[in-house]
Amino acid sequence: MWFFDALRSGFQYPTDEARLQYFRIILGLALTARFLLALGHGGWNRFAPGTYSAFALTKRIGERRFHCLARVYKPVLAARPVAALALSVGVLPRLSALLVIAALAYELAYAKSPNTLRFAILMTGALLFAGALGSGLPEHRMSTHNTWPQALCVLVTTDLYWGSAWSKARSTQFRTGLYLAQWVHVFTQVKDRLPSGEHFIPGIVRRHLGTLSEQSVRAWRLLAGTVIALEVLLPPALLIEQTRTAAIMVGIAMHVGFSALKPRQLIAFSSTTLASYILFAAT
Repeated sequence: MWFFDALRSGFQYPTDEARLQYFRIILGLALTARFLLALGHGGWNRFAPGTYSAFALTKRIGERRFHCLARVYKPVLAARPVAALALSVGVLPRLSALLVIAALAYELAYAKSPNTLRFAILMTGALLFAGALGSGLPEHRMSTHNTWPQALCVLVTTDLYWGSAWSKARSTQFRTGLYLAQWVHVFTQVKDRLPSGEHFIPGIVRRHLGTLSEQSVRAWRLLAGTVIALEVLLPPALLIEQTRTAAIMVGIAMHVGFSALKPRQLIAFSSTTLASYILFAAT
């Protein structure tokens, strides 16, 4: 298995340079989409005077720090899609990656879901260690130039899955299916009051599993256990050549389900995670 051979050789094991370059392209596009989506649904005026977002953040970080953050909010929002797109295209890719990391780090100051941001920061940061990050279309060439950052991305994705599985397994509410049952039940009640595009749950799921009945909770308990098991098994399955294709198909199906719950928030995260599957193979 190439990953362990790379570890034993001090990352002197040759890998296809194009794999990290393909990942750079998809990551840049995913972050571009994320940054553009953030401009809508009130995102441009998030910290306008009198908004709840401005009030809540002021209470959390203090008035002086809030004014410093709010002063550069719109310039950062306008600049970061450009940096992400430049990263994808390959225009000054290292500088573009640094600007993307800075924009993501800035968002951590007010983000409600910091874990997805930290994942994006780590994956973008790994690109900075590439010896052949590329510019433009990927070039297929075996070398050790991208072995370390590719292995680093594999480690980060594995940590993401295993950390998520550990958190879910420790949560009694998630493990028993109650969290998912309650979430879908509440969504079923309030879906007509929510902004369009925030969530997508098929009608058949809402009708049959959108209640808090014992049968519904039992079905969600089975799904919760399946998700925990898949998050544990996916990283090694992606590394093993014989199981990689099946693991990719299962991972895609799982992330489609995740993204349906919160498409605006998770589409870029899921795209980045799925793009990292490219890096679990060396050739």
